[in-house]
Amino acid sequence: MLIPLTNDAFEQLVPRIATYDQYRHYWGKASDFLRRLAISTVALVVVWVVGLILGEGVSGLTFALGFAAALYWFWVPVFLASRRNGDYRKYRYCGMLSAKVVETFVTEELLNEQETVNPIGDLVIVENRERCINVVVCDEAGFEVTVQAPLRRDHKGVVPGQRAEMVVFSNDADLGRIGVVGDLYVPTRRIWVSDYPCVQRDAFLDIAEQVFPRSRSRSPQRVQRSQRQRSQKSGLRPRSGRSPRSSDRRPPRRRY
Repeated sequence: MLIPLTNDAFEQLVPRIATYDQYRHYWGKASDFLRRLAISTVALVVVWVVGLILGEGVSGLTFALGFAAALYWFWVPVFLASRRNGDYRKYRYCGMLSAKVVETFVTEELLNEQETVNPIGDLVIVENRERCINVVVCDEAGFEVTVQAPLRRDHKGVVPGQRAEMVVFSNDADLGRIGVVGDLYVPTRRIWVSDYPCVQRDAFLDIAEQVFPRSRSRSPQRVQRSQRQRSQKSGLRPRSGRSPRSSDRRPPRRRY
């Protein structure tokens, strides 16, 4: 099932400025931060030297460049995430897709290659690979798409037959041709599958709750709350703190 969304929903889902999750995605590991910090330090020294050579006539320009260089390590993740958001925002229309998971499989994807020299002087190419999960979903109309993301521990909860929801982007008003898809979400297990958090997930959950109210599972807290409300309305209370049908044997705990 594919439901078109309004422009207001589009603005809520894909912001112009990077969100915290998107900023954290491009922040990277400690090695990425150290590399940006080294670039920031070198750039700051270069700007300072150029300012000394050119003199006070360009003090305003050198100050602006020096300020940008000093904060390079900070604003680069914001810039990269905002540019990534622009790739999604270039599409004019979007919609919410509800489909079924038909297949999941794991692959090893090549990240990059590094050339090194071994102890005997031979050139060795080292391949950095990453294990990724591939989730194939298909809706009633036959639209099929594969979402790939770095493999995480909770991805083992994604199995064929589950319902999946995602945002799709298109330049056609009727969403006849899909350009790109966003994050995949499995509501029954509350699992996200994505290589980049392109949508604001709180807004996604609110909109999906309105678009597909029957396809979404209620949380255990909501189930317990509704059970308490029904028991209060019925006026029934178990005698001596135990139900007549209860037994001494406790049910086994479920493991997730």
